[in-house]
This record gives sequence, C-alpha cells and structure tokens, in this order.
Amino acid sequence: MKKTLLCMMAAVCLTAYAGNESSPYHAVVAQDGSGDYKTVQAAIDAVPDGRTEPWLILVKNGRYNEQVVVPKSKTYVHLIGQDRDKTVIHMNLNVGGQPKDTDNRAKVSFWETSVHNPKSPVYKCEGTVVMVRGKNFYTENISYINDFGVLAENGPQALAMSSQADCAAFYNCKFQSFQDTWMTVTNDTCRHYVKNCWIEGAVDYFYGSGDVLVENSTFYNVRSGSVIVAPCHGNAKYGYVFRDCTVDGNDLAADGRLKLGRPWHNNPKTAYINTTMLIPVAADGWNNMGTIPALFAEYGSRDKKGNLLDLSRRKTDYEHTNRETGVKTTGSCRATITKEEADALIYENIIPGKDGWNPRIIMQRLDKPGRLAYEDGVFSWGAVKDAIGYVVMDGDELIGTTTETSFAVKKVKYALKVCAVSRYGTLGLKRVM
Repeated sequence: MKKTLLCMMAAVCLTAYAGNESSPYHAVVAQDGSGDYKTVQAAIDAVPDGRTEPWLILVKNGRYNEQVVVPKSKTYVHLIGQDRDKTVIHMNLNVGGQPKDTDNRAKVSFWETSVHNPKSPVYKCEGTVVMVRGKNFYTENISYINDFGVLAENGPQALAMSSQADCAAFYNCKFQSFQDTWMTVTNDTCRHYVKNCWIEGAVDYFYGSGDVLVENSTFYNVRSGSVIVAPCHGNAKYGYVFRDCTVDGNDLAADGRLKLGRPWHNNPKTAYINTTMLIPVAADGWNNMGTIPALFAEYGSRDKKGNLLDLSRRKTDYEHTNRETGVKTTGSCRATITKEEADALIYENIIPGKDGWNPRIIMQRLDKPGRLAYEDGVFSWGAVKDAIGYVVMDGDELIGTTTETSFAVKKVKYALKVCAVSRYGTLGLKRVM
C-alpha cells in the first residue's frame, strides 16, 4: 500500500476550487486541504486528455513528497508554484542496480531507495521525481529535487526532472540532485526553453538531446571535478545553447577541475555564449566520453570580474574507445565560435519552429494591481489589464484566488498582498497593502 501511495497518489477532491467560476485556475493543490487536491499528481490525473489550450494548476507552498508523471495524453499542462523556494516537489529515489557486494553498507545504501529494489518503497516507480511526456508543458516557481542525490552527494543516477516532450518551458524553477539531475528530450527535433532557472548537480547533470535554449540561468556545481552536460544529439539543428548564463559552485567545485561537458553519444552540440564563470573552469574545458562532438564551443566567456577568458587551451581533440570492439576513434571539434555564429544562436531561430511556439509570452508577468483598500472585511484593488484573475495572500499564506477585484478577508494576520494572473496562469508582480 505504501508503495502505491508514493508512486501513484490517488486523487482526492477537497473543496470547491474545481470548476469554481470565481477562480482563474482550473485546480489548486494544497497540502493542508484548502485546495482541490492534496497532491500534484491528483491534479494532473484530473486534466482532460488532448487539451489544445492551457490547463492551469496552482500549487500552494509546501513540500510535496511524491512522484509526478504528466502522461502523453495530458497536453498544455501549466503547473504554477506559489514561491520557488517554498513550493517543492521532491522524492528519494535512484536507478542503481542490485549491488554485488552487500557487506559494505556505506557503499550500497542507495539500494534502499532504488526503483529496482523489490523491498524499496519506490519499487517500479519511474526513474525520476518528475516525468513530463505531454506536449506544451509549462512550469514556474517550483523546486524539483531528488532527495537521494542531494543527501547522498553521490551516484548512482538520480533524476529530478525528465522532460520528454516538445514545447516544454521552464521559468524561475530550481532543479537539484547530484548525478543526472535533468534529462532533456531524446528526440532531436523537440524544443525546450529554460529561463531564470537554477540547475544543480555534479555528474552529467544536464543531459540528453533536443534543441534546448537556456537563458539567464545558473549551473551550480557541488563537487570537485564536476561535469555539467553530457548531450547525445544525433541530427539536432542547434543542440544545447546557453546564453547569458552563470557557472557557479561550492568550495569543492572551485578547485579548477570543473568541466563544461563531455560527449555522450552520436553527434552532440553545446554552445556557451556570454557565460560568466564565477568559479574557475579547467583550462581544457571539456572531457572525452563516448563519441566525437559536433560542436563543443564557447563565445564571450568571462570570469567573475568580467574579464574575457583565454580560451586558447580549450580541448579540440577527442577520442573514445568502443567497449565491445576495443576500436579507438579520434576526431576534432572547434572550441570557439565567431560573433556571427553566436548571434545566430538566438531565441528567434531556435524556438518558434514551424508552429510559431512562443514561450516568452507565457512568461511575461502582468503589472501590479493598483488602488489597494481594506474596509469592513473586504480587500479590494484596481484591475490589471489582460488579467483573468488574481491571487490573494496574507503574508506568505495564499488565502484565495478570484476573478473579481475584491476578496473577503475576515482577519488580517500579517500584510495583504495581491497579484494578477495571466491567461497562461503566470503570476504577476505583487502589490503589498
């Protein structure tokens, strides 16, 4: 029973949010029972199949210890957290195989939370905290954490996110683990857009394929000799493109052994453009792995003082040995690109595709409401252009959602706040009473 609860989390309808015309959201998730559902998975299960317009789910602050799976049939799911650091979806699991030597418990403790262990509470769960298979998924203001990776500070593979769908967008989210934190889509033609996010790990912690543009985000390294990416692009047009991002890490990672990536399979591509390196990267920058990269390069990399880095010692010669045949393959790859090439690796070229996908519109935050007032137990404010509704808070406590410009509040504990909600569910700028 415990295993079933952890992996599937049955839906529990609690209050009158669902179908409530006074709320801009289709569903609200709250651990304390003040929403429609207590678990995120229950809210996902209730999404109608085959959506062609956003289905808006608001997740209140809380630590949701569960696995979340967005099936292929659940399209256009918009999962909106209240506060990135206080809205957490987490679970303790890994995909380690059965150890041969069980005498040294320190070395095999991962087996207790392996999805392959019949005695584990996560047995037969997906090998990731969150699995996204539905197209046009959007999320903001949520931390996705694999507890095993964070607590063990060791392998084996322990994903926090696996995003296996086209048109997936992530704004102001946090992803934390150790080995293989985030696996992107394996289809070369699929697109992801990531903005203002925190991605943390140590071993190949951003890996996979697809045309993926990451902007204004931080890659945070947590051990000596960390490796950021391990892509496996086959025929992707752009591959991984990181623009205006930051490479940072703890004291262990700041010893000069950090590598930007290594080539996993096929013909991987990664370009770091205008990156700020707050901790030192190894002079050669890249490692060998299982293939020869098509492009592992940088443009405009700077140190923490803003000085351009010397990239003349970056790795350009690669080799790998076939494990089955023992045949050794060598090849070369440029370590830098020109300004003209960097200027072509932009949102307008990578993201829209033939269908005109534009996740930046989804991420736009509406203005603050104006003319706040509180009188006779009623909190009111001025309407915001293009808002479909509003979220009302008392301090950090989310006390309600509404499509009106007023909300009944019997007693104010801290300070009333309100923000507008866009048609995509995105939270606007807050105004405090």
